[in-house]
Amino acid sequence: MSGRRHTRRRGSRRIRLADLALTLLLLGGIALLVDRLQWLSSETLTGAVIVHDGDTLTLSGERIRLKGIDAPEYNQSCTRDGQNYACGREALRALQRLVVRAEVICEGYERDRYERLLARCMVDGEDIGRALVEAGWAMAYGDYDAVEAEARRGRRGIWAGGFDAPRDWRAAHQGEAPSQDDDLLGRLWEQIRQWFSGEGQGTQDEAL
Repeated sequence: MSGRRHTRRRGSRRIRLADLALTLLLLGGIALLVDRLQWLSSETLTGAVIVHDGDTLTLSGERIRLKGIDAPEYNQSCTRDGQNYACGREALRALQRLVVRAEVICEGYERDRYERLLARCMVDGEDIGRALVEAGWAMAYGDYDAVEAEARRGRRGIWAGGFDAPRDWRAAHQGEAPSQDDDLLGRLWEQIRQWFSGEGQGTQDEAL
């Protein structure tokens, strides 16, 4: 009798795994479809640039948030050598120095909750987001993790002292933490990534 129960439990487990695999396949298919549809509406912009803060600019009248990074907010302060300094303004100046070098070209198709275009921008063949992370004036936000690690080891930019992550600073000073991942595809991909990486498993185990 116990053998039958054991067999039944194994069969039930296989069914759950099959259901999970099917769900992941369906989610993956939806993600690919949404990505393809969005890619077809991709925009490429170039022209006059206005810099608003360390990761936001206006190009040809289009408000753009640099994809894959998160820079200190304009009014944010950090510490270095025991002193406060305006790291948000430093990040803005770092972006300004990049965009004045040559023509800026931005391309993207996603938008955040504020309808800003999420885009990768290039200047003189260089990825602007990567350059900011490399210099230590922005954190990686889904991209450039290895670049951020190198900037941290070199104590560049904000890594030379103490600071609040921009997301935490916004939550404390603006009441919410705007995210670049408000689009369906971003949320879907993040959920799939967490399933496969095992993130959040500790919380689930504690709940059980």
